[in-house]
Amino acid sequence: MPDQQVSNLEYFQFRDLHPNVFMGTASDRYAGWIGQIYSGQRYAGNINRRSKKIGGKTFVEEVLPVESVEEYFRHFRILELDFTFYRPLLDKDGKATQNLHVLRAYTQYLNKTDRLILKVPQAVFAKKLWQKGTHIENEEYLNPEVFTRQFYEPALGVLAAWLDGFIFEQEYQRKQDRPSPKTLANELDNFFSSVPKDTRYHVEIRTDALLADPVFNVLEKHGVGQVLSHWTWLPQLSRQFAMSAKRFLNKGKQCMIRLMTPRGIRYEDAYAKAHPFSAIVDGMVDPQMIDETVDIMRTA
Repeated sequence: MPDQQVSNLEYFQFRDLHPNVFMGTASDRYAGWIGQIYSGQRYAGNINRRSKKIGGKTFVEEVLPVESVEEYFRHFRILELDFTFYRPLLDKDGKATQNLHVLRAYTQYLNKTDRLILKVPQAVFAKKLWQKGTHIENEEYLNPEVFTRQFYEPALGVLAAWLDGFIFEQEYQRKQDRPSPKTLANELDNFFSSVPKDTRYHVEIRTDALLADPVFNVLEKHGVGQVLSHWTWLPQLSRQFAMSAKRFLNKGKQCMIRLMTPRGIRYEDAYAKAHPFSAIVDGMVDPQMIDETVDIMRTA
């Protein structure tokens, strides 16, 4: 690798890897990235601190203002905004939620070449929701109206110039709770037949037993991508890719890979180990994950 490329990578410069490769992060604005992605003096006195309780422990997160996205995009070509997972953009009465206001704030600092990915709200795609310390059945599960009216349409209204993808993440489902792959395939077929056609949809299924032909065939029918996710309870990326016969299912000709928690490590444990997200932590990066990601990129 030429010296200039090595130098670029050392300073987290990932904009010029390849015209068809978009590398970015899931979420941004971490104050722990000051000195790496963000400049320190710019945000002096403008860092928000908030408490977050995970796994029975309380952590303090330091968050930069939205304007920091200008510096983010000097390093990366794409950004996944995952806070949209936690609530729709419009409430049931059609009023804007805080998430929609935050998305509007982002648009003030984006250039025309910056690209965004949004997480679809769990209210749309999760079978169960975590509320008040327990899981409850989601009455709006796979409701096309909730997706279209409360999320998709307002998202396009605000971000049409920058939006490159939607991630539908479905939670891990225990054996006693999960449907059969055929049942899930039928549910997904009905849902994607009822929502607006779009080539930017990608589904992340976190239950390996549901990564099966009936589901893949429905995704391919609708041109919805399979998200390959390096996550706690999923098999290696190469195995996930093989389970779909190494097909790229997305009609937009995109393949989305998410490098999340180490395999076999729960989210709360991974969070505690990585907090405050200011450096690479020993044991958090699996070399095989890197190699398999590169292999899939070469195949694409």
